[in-house]
Amino acid sequence: MTVLVVGLSHRSAPVQVLERAAVGATEVPKLLEELLRGQHVSEAVLLSTCNRIEVIAVVDAFHGGLADVSAVLARHAGMTLTELTEHVFVHYAGSAVQHLFAVAAGLDSMVVGEAQILGQLRSAYATADEAGTVGRTLHELAQQALRVGKLVHARTGIDTAGASVVSEALTDAAAELDGLAGRRAVVVGAGAMGALAAAHLRRAGVAEIVVLNRSAERAERLAENTRAQGTPARPATLDALATELAAADLMVASTGAVGTVVELDTVAGAVAERAGRPLVVVDLGLPRDVDARVAELPGVTVVDLAALQRRLASGERGVAVAAAQQLVADEAQAYLAAQRSAEVTPTVTALRRRASDVIDAELLRLDSRLPDLEPKVREEFGRSVRRVVDKLLHTPTVQVKRLAEGPDGDSYAAALRALFELDPQTPNAVAIQRSGDVLAALEARTDTHEGQDA
Repeated sequence: MTVLVVGLSHRSAPVQVLERAAVGATEVPKLLEELLRGQHVSEAVLLSTCNRIEVIAVVDAFHGGLADVSAVLARHAGMTLTELTEHVFVHYAGSAVQHLFAVAAGLDSMVVGEAQILGQLRSAYATADEAGTVGRTLHELAQQALRVGKLVHARTGIDTAGASVVSEALTDAAAELDGLAGRRAVVVGAGAMGALAAAHLRRAGVAEIVVLNRSAERAERLAENTRAQGTPARPATLDALATELAAADLMVASTGAVGTVVELDTVAGAVAERAGRPLVVVDLGLPRDVDARVAELPGVTVVDLAALQRRLASGERGVAVAAAQQLVADEAQAYLAAQRSAEVTPTVTALRRRASDVIDAELLRLDSRLPDLEPKVREEFGRSVRRVVDKLLHTPTVQVKRLAEGPDGDSYAAALRALFELDPQTPNAVAIQRSGDVLAALEARTDTHEGQDA
């Protein structure tokens, strides 16, 4: 069983395609269940953010797994497989591990180094775990990806500037409005992105924030938290959007809804009452929350994911990013080496058990042939035989564990099984008992690193 990643992101697809493939929070469990119905998929996690949709799966064959996952994504997006293939990226085995570590570190984000992806990955894992689509492989891999993500941010300073999609969008909005200080802002959506937008607006010195959300309770909670930080804020219903926009300078929309939330007529009605005052609309929804035609209204500037994608595509990758990339590569190699070593260990254990069984059988035969042999002699003879076998097996078993850490490590376990006619099921049975070995080894490695850094 091997890890396969299939997905679309801002690097592989335009926003219009990402919108079609976007998966709402309420749709994730259904898609996870559909993924596990695939013939070749045994585990799955679905990560869906404002600039990526990707499936991390455990499959028993590359082509079969790719076909199963692609079929689910294509059906959900309403696309043919041919259309989907033009925009997807695929990673398999070691490449999948390194990709997931890079994603967790923020290296694959639209804003390189942003930390929000860690929370999104953690939520994606929790959702899959609750849905019952996570097994031992993805549990260990997800935990290691989260660990690597935190390690990269702690050691490289990649997120020193604290940049995010929200902060970059508000930077564009501030340029259009000649600054955000003293402005009136409307935030549509009280989820994680809405809360992040409110925090950035508060730090920018806006005069007031109005929070609109389908859930009045969540809108009130975010408004209350904002007021507690010293910025005037109040909740409102979505029905009041036109009225609130008429008095606002800026709107930030990020609801996670599947359909359009901010209609053209609503904004047009507000614009008619503004007497020519400019309005900046920031749309961070995927799919978009704001009707695309809003950008054609006089006096309205729209900052959306497509605009950010174009502006950030040529962003600089400095020393911190290079250091982060190297750390991700090192951690991925360490993880894969530990995986390969753990995979060969059950075979080595099975070999030693086989040798022990042979010794026991021969000692029983000795007892039947020489029943009058003195107990002390029999005991010493048994110890001598076991020492000889242990010494003969020591070097090859140590070497095979070392060699197993290399790229072709699995071939050494197969060679041992073939040479000594080991039952293929025996290593599997041993592997179940050793399910935590890889994770424990990597955690110990982390503790060692942290001790060296202290």
